[in-house]
Order: sequence, then C-alpha cells, then structure tokens
Amino acid sequence: MRGLVGSMTTDINVRLRGGTYRLAAPFTLGPADSGANGHQVVYSAYRTEQPVLSGARQVGGFSLYDRSRNIYRAAVPPGTTSRQLFVNGQRAQRARGPLDPGGFTLKNSSFVTGDTSYRSFTNASAVEVVYNRDWKHLRCPLAGITEAAGGGSSLDVAPGCFANNNTSVPNLGFPFNGAGLPKLEGVSWVENAYQLLTEPGEFYLDTTANYLYYLPRPGENLATAQVDLPVLDKVVDLSGTPGHLAPVNDTDPRATYSPSWRTAGGRPYGDFDNDVHYTMVNGDSMTFTFTGTGLDVLTEVNTDAGAIDVYVDGTKTRTVSANGPVRLAQQPVVSVTGLSPGGHTVKLVKAGGDYLVVDGFVVIPDRIAPVHDITFRGITFAHTTWNLPSTVGYLDNQAGVLWDAVTRRSVRIPAAVQVHRGRGIVFTDVEIAHTGGTGIDLADGTRESTITRSRIHDTSGGGVSLGEVDDYYVTDPTRMTSGDTISQNVIEYVGQDYQDAVGIWAGYTRGAVLANNEIAHTPYSGISMGWGWGWAASCELQAKQNNFPVGSCRRGTDYAGANQIVENYVYDVMGVLHDGGHIYTNGGQGGHDDTLTSEFRGNVLSGGTHTNNMIYQDEGSSNWDTHHNVIHFANGSWTGMWTPTIHDIRMHDNFYAPAGSYNNGTNVVLTDNTEVKNGDWPPAAGEIINAAGLPRELRANRSRLDDFDLSIEYHGSWIAPGFRGLGDFHETVHAAHNNGDSATMTFTGAGVGVIGEKNSDQGDIEVFIDDVSKGVISTSSTSRQVQQTLYTISDLDPATPHTIRVVKRSGQYATLDGFLVCATPRRDGQGRSQAD
Repeated sequence: MRGLVGSMTTDINVRLRGGTYRLAAPFTLGPADSGANGHQVVYSAYRTEQPVLSGARQVGGFSLYDRSRNIYRAAVPPGTTSRQLFVNGQRAQRARGPLDPGGFTLKNSSFVTGDTSYRSFTNASAVEVVYNRDWKHLRCPLAGITEAAGGGSSLDVAPGCFANNNTSVPNLGFPFNGAGLPKLEGVSWVENAYQLLTEPGEFYLDTTANYLYYLPRPGENLATAQVDLPVLDKVVDLSGTPGHLAPVNDTDPRATYSPSWRTAGGRPYGDFDNDVHYTMVNGDSMTFTFTGTGLDVLTEVNTDAGAIDVYVDGTKTRTVSANGPVRLAQQPVVSVTGLSPGGHTVKLVKAGGDYLVVDGFVVIPDRIAPVHDITFRGITFAHTTWNLPSTVGYLDNQAGVLWDAVTRRSVRIPAAVQVHRGRGIVFTDVEIAHTGGTGIDLADGTRESTITRSRIHDTSGGGVSLGEVDDYYVTDPTRMTSGDTISQNVIEYVGQDYQDAVGIWAGYTRGAVLANNEIAHTPYSGISMGWGWGWAASCELQAKQNNFPVGSCRRGTDYAGANQIVENYVYDVMGVLHDGGHIYTNGGQGGHDDTLTSEFRGNVLSGGTHTNNMIYQDEGSSNWDTHHNVIHFANGSWTGMWTPTIHDIRMHDNFYAPAGSYNNGTNVVLTDNTEVKNGDWPPAAGEIINAAGLPRELRANRSRLDDFDLSIEYHGSWIAPGFRGLGDFHETVHAAHNNGDSATMTFTGAGVGVIGEKNSDQGDIEVFIDDVSKGVISTSSTSRQVQQTLYTISDLDPATPHTIRVVKRSGQYATLDGFLVCATPRRDGQGRSQAD
C-alpha cells in the first residue's frame, strides 16, 4: 500500500474476505499509509462476506475438572493475561461473589468480615474488591487475604491502589475534576477467584498455573464452542504525529530561570500544579531547551502582566502581551510552532508590566502529520482486553476518565479501535463488539472524521470517545479535535465491566456533530459532552457556588464550542450508577471568547433507572441552545440546573412528561416548554419523535420491536422500569397501572404478535386490530412468566398499513415487552397461515 498511495488517481480498495483474522498485534497504519491527492484508502468487506479482526486467542481442549460444580478447565500458554472471555459470541462473567454482600467493615486499608471462607481463596493477590458509589466505579486488587482479629477474613487492599482510591484521591480541581470524591469505602462485590465460580457463564483465568476455568451455560458444549480469550488491548491503531500532548509544570528541569525569579505555590488561581515561577524585574529571562518542532508556554493573563519578548534559538521573533482585563490561568500566550525537527531553545524576557508568570510547557515533539483519508466499511472489530486494572486498579474520576496511578494525571480507557491525530478517517457500516475497553476513540486532535451507520455494543468501557480532557489550552486549530461526526449508530450495552462508562463521551471538541444515534442499556449516562466543570465560569459565579472568593478562583479558557447534539434517541440508561442523565454536559462551551454557541436539539430521551435529570447540564455548562427535545417516561427532573456556574443557556420549546425541573443557573432562561400528560403528544412533539434516532431505512427491517421502539405510542399512566434482571427483552418493559391505558403501533405486514409478561398482579388486556376488537386476553398467572406471546394474528393484508392497540382492562398492572411483526404470511403443510 505504501508503494501505491503516492501516485493515487482514485480511491484504492482493499477487500477483506469473510472469516476471523486473529491478530498477533494491532493492525497499525500511519501517515505513510494514508490516502493522497484527495482520495481514500478503503478497507471493506468483500461483497456481503463478514470479515472479523479479532484480538483473541481461541481456546480449546476443555475437560471436566470439578464434576460436582460442573467446572471445565483448559490450558493456556504461559504468560497469558486477560480480563475478558467470550463463548459463542456471548460475554462471560469474570467469577465474582454476590452483589452488595454486606458484612464488610473498612479498617485501615482492609475490608474485614466475619465470613471465614475468603481465607480459602487461592491467588489472593489477583482478587479484586469493587465498589459503586454515586457516579463512580472503583476497584482495587488485594495485597492478600489474612485472618481478621477475632476470626473472619481481612481483605487487604493493595496499598498504592487504596491510597489512590481512598486516602489520597487525586483532586486537582478545575479543569481536571470536580470534588475528587466519593472514595473506595465499601464493597459492591468481590471478583476473580476460583472459589467464586458458582454461576453458569462465569470464568476464572489462573495466570500463575496457566489454566482457564469455565462453568458453562445450559446448552453450551465446550467441545464445539468457539471460546475467545482476548489478548490484545486494541485491534486497530491509526496514529499520526505528534500523538498525545500534555502540559508539564514550570518546575520541569529543562527550564532555567535568571536569579531574581521566585516561585509561588499553593496559589488559588488555577495554575498548573497550583504553582508558578514569576519575576517583577524587566530584563529577567526564562530559557527552555527541548527537542521537537514547537513549544507552548503557559502563563497567566492579568491586568498586572505586560509585554514578553520571545527568542527562538537566540533570535528575537516577536513581542507578545499577557495583559488582559481579568485573571486567566494556563494561557498559551507564547506558542512557537513549525520549527525543524531537532533541538531548540525558547527564551522569554520580561519587557513590561508588573509581573511575568510562567506556569507550564507543552512540547510538540514532531511535525503535525495526521494519519488521514482512510475508510473502513463493513468490517467487525472484536475481542480485546485491558489488563492495567489488574495491577493498579481502576482509579475513577468520571465517565471513563481515570487517574494515572503514577503521574496522577488524567487518562482514559483505551479503545479497541484507536485513532490518534487523525483527519478524514471514516468508519461506516462497521461493528465493534466484545471489547475489554472502549469501542472506538477519536483522540488527540482528530479532525473531520466520521463514525456512521455502525453498531457498537458489548464493551467493557464506553462506546465512542471523542477528544481529550487535558488540551483545553489549545488555540492552534490544527491541534483541536474538531469537525467530527458520530451519526446513525446503535450504541448499547456499554460499561459491562467499568460501569461509569457512557455511550458517547466527548471532552474538549469544536464543531462536533452527534446526530441520529440510538443509545440504550447503559449503566451510567447515555451521552456526556464537555469537561472542566466551572473552569470557564467567572470568579463571581464560582463565588456564588461557594467554591472560591471573588478574585481567587480556578479560572481559564477552553476551545470547546459550536458542537451539536441533535436528533438522538437515548433510552434505558443510568441502570447502575447515580448522578448522571440521558444527555449530560459539563464545562464551558463557546470557545475562548464565548461566541461559539452549541446546540442541543431534537433529542428524544426516555426511561432511566437512577436518572437525576433527563437533560443534565451540570456544573459550568454554558452557551447552549437547548430546544425542541422530547422527554418522556422521565425519572427525576426533565431538566435541572443546580448551581450558578451553569450559565447562558436557552431552554425553549421542549416537551416533557412528567413534570419536574429546577433552575439555579445564571442567565438560564426556560421559555415555551410544554408539559404533556397521558401521552397526548402534540403534532410538534410527534415530528420530533419521528425524526429522532436512526433513519427509517436503517430500522425498517426490524421484526422484533422492543417496548422502547419509537413507533409505539403509549397513552395513560405507563411507566418504563429498566434493568429489571427478570428476563424481559433487553430487561425492560412498559407497565400500565390504570384501566383504559393503551399502547398503539402502526405497521405494515401480514401478522403481529404482542409480547409481555404474565404474573399474579396482572389481569386482562383487550387487543384491537384496525380499531376492531379481537377479544379480551388474560395475562394473570400464579408466577411471573416473561417474554410471553399474549396475542398473535397472521392473516392480514401484507401490503396495507395496520394498527394494533393494546388496552389494559383489569388487574394491578399490564405489561408490554414489545411486538413481533411478520412481513409476509407463512404457511404450514396444509396451507394454513402461521404466525411469525
């Protein structure tokens, strides 16, 4: 390929035949593999075949190891490590104990219980304790398990992990995080011991003896099953240069300061690492020597700052000013770029004002050379793992953004498909599944790239990540994450291991479009956009929030703005954690000068187990135009602004049910929003519902309609409980309480079936086809029966649209788990019509 791209006159197409390609290393592409002359290099499936790029090793040779417990065992090569396993395409659960076991007391850095059985665990240092609290998912490996004083077991947490998750939680403040809490102080479950293999579908990998243990599910035959044990942390790596850039402190040893410079630490102004070097003497200089192609020097803008002479490799190149009307921290007043690769020296000389402040440096080690103009189409990317939590734990900040155990800086969960410094990268009609981290990540200033018409599901981390959390300072457009589109995707069942993860996460981005995605079945929020909390809010607003006194606050700028979250359908989220929402925003939009308003339009938000606010514009959110959204089956408030640093937001022409909102923001104006009762949505709301989510051509072939399908209209007192764990389709149902409540769906086909539960608290339903009653049906049963076909018909005209209506007639509840639609009639051997 590298020999072809330089002379491209049209796209180059690489066709992959169907089958599973088990990779020994990630498929890696860089600038030299990129399209040229305005053309793309396209990797696509051959015709309708299905190629899979897999990061897993296939495991066979299982034999029955413990007959009494039905545990099977297979040998794996020495050195094999993995935290995930997939059997016949289904995720296996790493062996764990019961949820919320109780009986544990935290003593120093140990969880103590009267249960002595833990002392029998083998490989105790591989065991992990896991704790879910509010918006955080925390986990730590153990140092060992010992006898507790007075008997019982002491689960002794690895000291470094316990410090990072409890006694010394990183709390860098804006723009890196908010409160830093909660911390690891309880046990939601214990994980990863052979002795915890108790439930079908659980596995345990003994990395000491090199055996994989598995307790099969009913019907699984390990002699013929496809058992995939992931060993790679990613399957695709597209990387341009210079890769990830992050600030270093003013104390970096490459910096030298003339004698009269002073240092100031513990400053409350938002400095990097809370300290600066400063001088008050004109002529004083700072010199920074580095190897690379550029350098940003972060300083402070303020009324008492002045002119700075800039020298590059001994030659004065310009004079800049750090003077400004208000104090702003971490500003790249000096930015030197475009140097030839190699060693360079940048010198700053104080030329005016009362102070020259130096706060940090960002070295650009290489020329900006994106990987670019590459398309993937029709390919599946699957089977990855991520082993870092096994050694350092999971040090959560929020939404899949973590703390590095050594540097204590922000890091993110890696992705199976990773793009660093990309431009014009396209993923369309792909599937990303069964991952040990995030699905796909467009990182480090990736621009004008697209993920569309794809399915991303069954991920341990998030679905899609976009942008960074530590490049807020950037003013160079070529280094901004900008112009990217994530549209028309199905993103579901993310956060299977790390339950703080979200469907789509976006950090600092400009001009991003998140549109017509369908996001569902998440343990935390559906979409999260923005970072920095109150970093971009004024000191006056921060003071009103009681964070800092006026004139003493952590304030700076970021480049985020002109983003769009439009016409997405987000439902059945917040299934595990709390303090999140369907679509969540945080930190300032508007760009450096608050002129780039972002838009939040046309989204439909429905259902949610632990939702605070369906539209959750959290601390520091600003410069949003939030309008023409539909919120139904709300848990919590339909919207809420809890603090004054949420500012300059217009919320208008939204439709919501049920009622509930609050507004403690600043210049947050709610106008012309409509509460809708009993499911009687006005035509304008109906138009929003019809336009949200996937385009109709991408969902037209669904024969099994979930109870959350947008084609279903609910009237009356219906509720939408999710994450029930009872065996319903997608673990959700809609339930009606009042007699006369109804659910209606219009379809084209020869037949339709009604799917719901039967239970002792249910009574009769009546079914209407095209407004003609088909009779009353009992859904009463002495015990709960899920996914039951309550009614079916199969002799309708397949060319004519039909309407089915289900009406509750008696009992405490009626439930609807969805519909089955049969496009054409099916016949038995005697020519009689059969239901699909």
